Amino acid sequence: MWDPKMLPRIAPMATSVGAAGFGADVRSGMAAGGGGGGGDIEYGNEATPAGFFSADFKRHDDLKQMLDSSKDNLKLEAMKRIIGMVAKGRDASDLFPAVVKNVVSKNIEVKKLVYTYLVRYAEEKQDLALLSISTFQRALKDPNQLIRANALRVLSSIRVPVIVPIMMLAINDSVVDMSPYVRKTAAHAIPKLYSLDPDQKEELVTVIEKLLADRTTLVVGSAVMAFEEVCPERIDLVHKNFRKLCNVLVDIEEWGQVIIINMLTHYARTQFIDPNLQDGPGDQPERPFYDDSESESESEGSDAEGQKRKPYVMDQDHALLLRSTKPLLQSRNAAVVMGVAQLYHHLAPRSEVSLVTKAMIRLLRSHREVQSVVLTCIASMTTQRKGMFDPYLKSFFVRSCDSSHIKILKLEILTNLATESSISIVLREFQTYIASHDKTFVAATIQAIGRCASNIADVTDTCLQGLVALLSNRDESVVAESVVVIKKLLQTQPGEHKEIIRHMARLVDHIKIPMARASILWLIGEYCDRIPRIAPDVLRKMAKTFINEEDIVKLQIVNLASKLCLTNPEQTELLAQYVYSLARYDPSYDLRDRVRLMRHLVFPADGPNSRLGKYARRIFMATKPAPRLESSFKDRDQFQLGSLSHYINARATGYRELASFPAEAPDPTVRNSVVPLPERPPEPALQPTRQRGFYSDSSSEDESEDSDSDSSSSGSGESSGESSSGESSSSEDAAPARNKARARAPPPTRGVSALRPPQASSSDSDEEDSDEEGSTSGSGSGSDSGSESDGSASSAAAPAAPPPAAPAPAGGGGGNSVDLLLELDSVPAPLGTELLTPSLGGLLSPVAASGAAPATAKADTIELVSAQFVPSEYRELVNPITGSGLQVRYRYTRAPHLYSAAMTSVELSFTNTTQQEMTDIHVGQKTLTAGLTLHEFAPVSLLAPGGTVGSTLGVDFRDSTHAARFDIVTGGSRTVPVSLAAPMGEILRPVTMSDDLFQRRRAQLRGMNEAGGSVTPACCPTPSDVRKLVLAAVNVAALSSDTGDNERQLRFAGQTMSSGTLVLITVGLPAADAGDGAAVTVTVNCEKMVVGNMLLKELKTQLLR
Repeated sequence: MWDPKMLPRIAPMATSVGAAGFGADVRSGMAAGGGGGGGDIEYGNEATPAGFFSADFKRHDDLKQMLDSSKDNLKLEAMKRIIGMVAKGRDASDLFPAVVKNVVSKNIEVKKLVYTYLVRYAEEKQDLALLSISTFQRALKDPNQLIRANALRVLSSIRVPVIVPIMMLAINDSVVDMSPYVRKTAAHAIPKLYSLDPDQKEELVTVIEKLLADRTTLVVGSAVMAFEEVCPERIDLVHKNFRKLCNVLVDIEEWGQVIIINMLTHYARTQFIDPNLQDGPGDQPERPFYDDSESESESEGSDAEGQKRKPYVMDQDHALLLRSTKPLLQSRNAAVVMGVAQLYHHLAPRSEVSLVTKAMIRLLRSHREVQSVVLTCIASMTTQRKGMFDPYLKSFFVRSCDSSHIKILKLEILTNLATESSISIVLREFQTYIASHDKTFVAATIQAIGRCASNIADVTDTCLQGLVALLSNRDESVVAESVVVIKKLLQTQPGEHKEIIRHMARLVDHIKIPMARASILWLIGEYCDRIPRIAPDVLRKMAKTFINEEDIVKLQIVNLASKLCLTNPEQTELLAQYVYSLARYDPSYDLRDRVRLMRHLVFPADGPNSRLGKYARRIFMATKPAPRLESSFKDRDQFQLGSLSHYINARATGYRELASFPAEAPDPTVRNSVVPLPERPPEPALQPTRQRGFYSDSSSEDESEDSDSDSSSSGSGESSGESSSGESSSSEDAAPARNKARARAPPPTRGVSALRPPQASSSDSDEEDSDEEGSTSGSGSGSDSGSESDGSASSAAAPAAPPPAAPAPAGGGGGNSVDLLLELDSVPAPLGTELLTPSLGGLLSPVAASGAAPATAKADTIELVSAQFVPSEYRELVNPITGSGLQVRYRYTRAPHLYSAAMTSVELSFTNTTQQEMTDIHVGQKTLTAGLTLHEFAPVSLLAPGGTVGSTLGVDFRDSTHAARFDIVTGGSRTVPVSLAAPMGEILRPVTMSDDLFQRRRAQLRGMNEAGGSVTPACCPTPSDVRKLVLAAVNVAALSSDTGDNERQLRFAGQTMSSGTLVLITVGLPAADAGDGAAVTVTVNCEKMVVGNMLLKELKTQLLR
């Protein structure tokens, strides 16, 4: 019975365990039943202990209330929590009605989260999603590109055949959308619609044809994906886009590159002939240099074959495909590297396939999943191309941390690569692997030793001796595997190893593994004439244990009895009949049938002179062919390298067979319709004389003429750092693009390309000349392809006469030290203020003329200018306590560094706060994030007590805020770790442009490339105050022509130091009579979203001061 006196004890207990609802339910039950006696007590829903573990019937009520609220902040918070639940894998489908109502919300952030939720659950809640079809259709016309794309994504996620016409109409409208993001989403929706209604294929093919012709790299990868899903057989759609795909391949996102490479592999196998056709199926054997033994026979057949066989000349498009994919071997994505590797394996000439070797070896340092796929591909390639991986033999040595399947794959590769010159190293490795605790790995090692002995005749005896030595191993599995391998090897040389057969016969009493026992019995029966005394005794022992043996051993016992009865009937005839009698009643059907057949052969009813008896010995004792120990990867070349079918060695669902090369190449003119082949730009007759630096190479123009024409390979933006040859080839390939940019740029202008890094200069020059493209990317890869495709137009637009050369500076030809390092026309023009770049004592610093006029932006050009504000305040980098008396302070000079224009110049001030001299202050060990570059400051040999010395440090932050970590060493022993992270505003440089160009570039950087916000300062700021605050925080140039206090919108422009990405800042001020508390709006437009968001955050913090 319930005792009301228990209530005071239960309530604190419920509170302590966090079950406040439990106490409330108990109190409500008490109130309903009366305070004391007679009434029945109504218990709450969770009054029982099991209630703690039952589901709450009011689940997600708080989220539903927040979604029904009229406040956007509550809706936003609720949607964030819901998306978090979905990301964690929790079921949030019961919130679908409450969420779908907010699809009409005017808040952009709420609407984006609602669409994200609907994409996840639209297929499960189709009926409710159909009620919002009209809303999705209206959202397709929304000004925000994200809303349009998300509406199309949700619409394509509703798997209902009724809305197929609506989806088709939406896709047709989105394909011609101005936003490439929306067009990309339309390409993703095409396979969904095709799987829902395959009858729409013809209309979808027309849409795919439009998308394949798109010039935006964001769309091309998705378009090819849709092509592969819907109509991979329509190669006629690829003809006119083939060269464009090759040229823009390096600029497409990584997974788009994977899809395009796979598609181009299939395309090339149908359009180009085999480049290795004349080389034959394999490498030709080497002959002595003066060997003329076959010269007569070759000369006789040369006349007849010369008319049939023509010399192979590679198609220009085939060569373009190989050149365009070569830079992708340096990609960070393993799938891209493997895609290029399989393309070269299936399409490249045999002499060029080795280019992928180093990239594939690099992938072996990745995760074990990647290692497994790469090693499978290498194992398959080594069966045909051993010479590719011979120099990297040690890269396949097994490590203790490798998993079992990785070890076995490496064993396979080592065995395939073993040659007469490297077999000693391989066998020494195998000897170490046998001592491993992994039994599967040890068994595979013994099999690998057997393969080496079979393939290389010089080491067969050595391997056999080693395997025989393993027969005395304590591990039974090692002994058993050794027996199996020895049995296979002895079949190749049976007469030379009689002692080994005897030794194995003695082991039959000790080995218990069935396969090993069966192998020993087979050897004894096959070569019983060589051991006539031992074989009958082995049969006697086996007859005793016949009924306890495994089936595979029983079969070999029966075979042994039959062979001995035919070769030695005096001693073994009775034993054979006894074994036959035992096998006659064995449970195995196979064994009983086998004995019934053998009995009529060995003991015929008509006697030994019967027909069967005469041929019984020839049947049983026939010579068996020796087994061939081959690689298990030999037959995998039937599948495309790197595919799932190749990995599992079986045809997977959806696998497309790789077509064979055509006997004759199809018509190559079908690819001439859109983009011509890239050609070297013709040399102009007269070139303007250009002032050259002291270290400039006089033969650079000649080298650029002889360099390879694939300029796209120079712009991948990734430095491999593995060999100097790769760097030199990149610089040579980039030379034509740089020369073309110089030819178009007016020499007297101190332009933006002068101080840019080499990988960004060509793209920026193309960007200034053509505003139609609307791209401000700083990567050199896209610019190279763009310069090639637009080469004819740019050359036509070039002036007929070359521009005059810049006049030489007055004062003779000597010049100061700056003339030896920088070209004078590369130094930006000052803005009316004298600027001194802090450097090593100031001797090598460019000094602006005091009377120079401020730079003015020309129409449709972007020009680099000097900083309008240089901070003079120092910050502390190393305090005297940490530095043992050495104090290091720094400030950003906002001037180009002498070593590289992409580096941020940092002035360091070293102060000795002790009473002793400090010597040899220099940079020690550097721990830099991938991509960062640091140019060390000049070592300080001596720093007197109380003295201060300045120096300059250069850091290329690669447009990020990653800290540059390095050590400052003093006195040769004391080390101080230092971490230097620059604000985003300090890795920019100011540029100037016209107001019209500013507005056009800003219009191109909308949507995801725009970050905006507002701040409310304490008092209403004036335009001059805001301008000073912005320039103090960010190294940009003010573009506003009106400098008075009446200007309500301020514009600033700059670009990142490393990549040259354009950054546009717009600050909107409140009205002059707005009073205190009015908001100031800040908008940052930048192609790199991370840069824009971080700059916005820094500006908002600065404006609140």
